[in-house]
Amino acid sequence: MSARNRQRARRRAGINRNLTDQLDHWYRAAELRDDWLWTALSTAPADRDRAERAITSLYARLGRPRPRFHWAASPRQAVDLLDEPPIRYGGPPDPGCPWHLAQQLADEVHALRRRLDDRIGSPGDAPWWVGRNPLVATRPPTEALDAGARLSDVLDVGVRDSLYRTVRDGVRAVVLSGLVAAVPEPPGLRWHGQHDAPWLAHYDVRRRLWPGRYHPADDRQLDLWAEVARSCGWWWPREGVCVVTERTTVAHTEPVPGAYHGERRSHNGHGPAAGYADGTGGHAWHGTAVPEWVVHGPTVERIARERNVEVRRCAIEHLGWDAYLAQARLRLLAEAPDPGNPGCRLQLYDLPRQVWGRPARVLLAVNGSVERDGRRRRYGLTVPAHLDDPVAAAGWSYGLTGDQYARLLRRT
Repeated sequence: MSARNRQRARRRAGINRNLTDQLDHWYRAAELRDDWLWTALSTAPADRDRAERAITSLYARLGRPRPRFHWAASPRQAVDLLDEPPIRYGGPPDPGCPWHLAQQLADEVHALRRRLDDRIGSPGDAPWWVGRNPLVATRPPTEALDAGARLSDVLDVGVRDSLYRTVRDGVRAVVLSGLVAAVPEPPGLRWHGQHDAPWLAHYDVRRRLWPGRYHPADDRQLDLWAEVARSCGWWWPREGVCVVTERTTVAHTEPVPGAYHGERRSHNGHGPAAGYADGTGGHAWHGTAVPEWVVHGPTVERIARERNVEVRRCAIEHLGWDAYLAQARLRLLAEAPDPGNPGCRLQLYDLPRQVWGRPARVLLAVNGSVERDGRRRRYGLTVPAHLDDPVAAAGWSYGLTGDQYARLLRRT
């Protein structure tokens, strides 16, 4: 937020000292969140010495000596270096398994987070809607605070959930999708280095806003995990050896339309959305992880063979709805003005079985919300084959009848 907007917000707070303090805390928290965001999106070379020192200290907490470090260009290369079977969950810990030390580190992290949660009274993995004011997710932070939302709820949604959406559900998911495409069962029990930013920021922001809140020993342990995140990419700790990857060399994101908390989503229409120096990585289309062909070669034939409806939608969007309709030779059944989106039209097309694999129809509509570039996105929705009225099909997508949808003033 600009300095001018901050001044305006403070003036609106007037003599309400408590609200003024909350606004100041939020502005500082947003700055710290953005620092963690750029840590997660960093494409700078890893700081190997810094990472090795921090990881060695984590090993020492378990009574282990400094491990041998093997550096990999990417998670794909790291899997080759590990050369171990995928993890099997369930059953008692086995000290003889390759990832026993990693299990112990995971127990350390879980215990640390429980202790920190007790100090702040806000679980680090609870979704925003659990016991929180819905204003927090539906208004800008300053407005939510002004309307009486608790600062702790604003911090949960504006810091933790924002970073989870951008990093864990975005960049990290894209990297993992590319890894799984190459290695269907990659070895488990790894940490994500720079992509662990969401949970670390959740606790780091609070201790910076309120120093002394955590026990000194927990502060020191949190520092070690933060050091690793700020200095390298994904890493696999094993007995006597640790495989660590470089950071991503490519991390393409875009702002999430309509977001209030700085959320971004992975997207690159010309190559990997998240990639590494060895050429491996993953692709994404406006926030959805997709196979490489969606970005580099979407065709009607490939779209017809794709079973994942979200991947199919992304491929059609990249190809372009006009091109897809023409190449797939879809038949227009009916069109009508969109009652929920004045000035736009609804178009209902028949989807032949050989195109979609089952009887269905597609409703082509225009998004009610404006994207960041000022345009409205054209999109298609699969609807049941028995619907032959575009307005009824639009209503079905909202759980309404055609008559109910026709009475909408405007949808979003």
